[in-house]
Amino acid sequence: MAGHSKWANIKHKKAKTDAIKGRIFTKLAREIIVAARTGGADPSANFRLKIAIENAKSANMPNDNIQRAIQKGAGAGEGTSYEELRYEGYGPGGVAIMVDIMTDNRNRTASEMRYIFSKNGGNLGDTGSVGWMFTEKGHIEVSKEGLKMTEDDFMLVALEAGADDLEVQEEIYEIYTEPGSMEKVRQDLLDQSIPIINASINLIPNNTVEISDIDQAKKVIKLIDSLESHDDVQKVYTNFELSDSLSEDDF
Repeated sequence: MAGHSKWANIKHKKAKTDAIKGRIFTKLAREIIVAARTGGADPSANFRLKIAIENAKSANMPNDNIQRAIQKGAGAGEGTSYEELRYEGYGPGGVAIMVDIMTDNRNRTASEMRYIFSKNGGNLGDTGSVGWMFTEKGHIEVSKEGLKMTEDDFMLVALEAGADDLEVQEEIYEIYTEPGSMEKVRQDLLDQSIPIINASINLIPNNTVEISDIDQAKKVIKLIDSLESHDDVQKVYTNFELSDSLSEDDF
């Protein structure tokens, strides 16, 4: 079982801030729209839509918003049509970065991604340039708050449910599974009243690059912030980790 990660804690705090600001609702709505458009409006027959709806509910997205997004996606050919893209590149210090996009204008988004990378000390790469450094995994976040069991007990429950790995953070547990096993693990945890914050198929770095220089770390995080703030960006993945010599308070 993997251990504590400064960058994971910072990401979690940033996600909560984005949720408070309402930024997350736009990304969640787009995921629901695309899921409904590609797989149908019935979540019982559309796993991607089912997960998108559950994640939206966990983020306290209003039910009316969720239903509107489903209806918009189900109305094939009506309204905005989103295209899913993935960009690859490097950040300061050669850090690998993957960006998942949903856009209604491929050319505009490509130009803006190139600008964001360049402005923040990185460069956009070709398809496949860094993708080989990541592996697709199921990723489930569980809140420690309200969880009525010890860390050791929770680890045992996660393993018995089918988890491959588990990371312990300040406020959450992060569970990793094979992509095809994620729904079983998620459902097993829900059946035991375990509070799930988010479940999704993510790209996990095969190895991490440790950053110990504070200025370089701030540049990398600034690039990631700029990418995540872009309306077309759904997720950003990276392979860097903050050194134990750095403090989370510096960011």
